[in-house]
Amino acid sequence: MVIKVFLATSSGSTAIKKKQQDVVGFLEALKVDYTQLDIACNEENRKWMRQNVPEEKKPSNGIPLPPQIFNEESYCGDYETFFDAKEDNSVYAFLGLAPPPGSKEALQADKEEHILENGTHTDDTNEEGTQNDSIEVPEVDRNGDAHGDEEETQEGEGCEEEDIAEPEENEVTEGGEAEEPEDTGHAEEDEEQEEQDLRSEEEEELRQLEEEEEETQEEEAE
Repeated sequence: MVIKVFLATSSGSTAIKKKQQDVVGFLEALKVDYTQLDIACNEENRKWMRQNVPEEKKPSNGIPLPPQIFNEESYCGDYETFFDAKEDNSVYAFLGLAPPPGSKEALQADKEEHILENGTHTDDTNEEGTQNDSIEVPEVDRNGDAHGDEEETQEGEGCEEEDIAEPEENEVTEGGEAEEPEDTGHAEEDEEQEEQDLRSEEEEELRQLEEEEEETQEEEAE
């Protein structure tokens, strides 16, 4: 399988040039065999690229810009999708190629395959596939709810101390006399009486004013 990278060697856009250099440079670093196809000097290459980029991958104007990457006749993606694959260490999967043994992508694929086959995480098992004894088990799981029992005991003791410390009602003071609870009933009665007196005074003043007005009206009528 041949990886095809469609480029514009005579592009006047600095951004396009930088994207093309990033793609080519990364493929060379991975030692991936690829072929550069120039769309600026070759009309057939430009037509083939535009016809084979899927419609849903084309921009709003319908004209895809380089770089565009293919694996033979299969479309891989543009610079943005290539960049995302590079960030996720999945460039070989993006290109439709098998990752070389020992690469990060190959190790990650083996790990995921092991998880799918065995249903366990590789970090929790040793090389023989048994449970890793080095993983610490919480003390509560090994010995039961030991801390919980201690806390309940301490809480119970605390409650007993509080019960002993609470003074009983009408406890005798140092002077030998029992403290009587304050009688708040008289205070409430006094407040109610004051309110009634104020209302009575207001009513009396209103009544006097009404009488004075009536007398004034009678004098004016005479």
